[in-house]
Amino acid sequence: MNAIGEIIGELCKAILPIPEEYFTGNPNSSIAICTLSSIDLLKKFSNSEILDDVAIVGRLLSENKGIDSIIEYVNNNQKIKTIIVCGKEVWGHKSGDSLFQLHKNGIDKNFKIINSSSPDPYLTVSESKIKYFQNNVKLVNLINETDYETILAKIRFF
Repeated sequence: MNAIGEIIGELCKAILPIPEEYFTGNPNSSIAICTLSSIDLLKKFSNSEILDDVAIVGRLLSENKGIDSIIEYVNNNQKIKTIIVCGKEVWGHKSGDSLFQLHKNGIDKNFKIINSSSPDPYLTVSESKIKYFQNNVKLVNLINETDYETILAKIRFF
């Protein structure tokens, strides 16, 4: 990540703090939910019985540190086999799209997510962790779906 991006990120945290990052549920579940920038949706999941059926519900605001965190999480919690990606895409960052591009295409020699349209899609996690993510985790694309009941119905399918 470049220095200007770091500064802007820190300013955003100070001006618009978003304390909710994730909520844990059933540690034996193979399902995770990513609500992208939809914090209200994240809060709905955090206060629902669905946490009995999913391992974790979290947000994804950045195409670099956020995706690094997801890759680390699934490598450290290898029961996770499915990630439901829902909620509003992050304007300007397109972190959801970058997550799918990483899953499909991987990274180049500079650790840039191949075919990402995000402004700063550079990761710091190892290639082996990325390969594990690509080979062992299924992504379900519900990007821009914010209807809680629709997402719940999809989760119950798994």
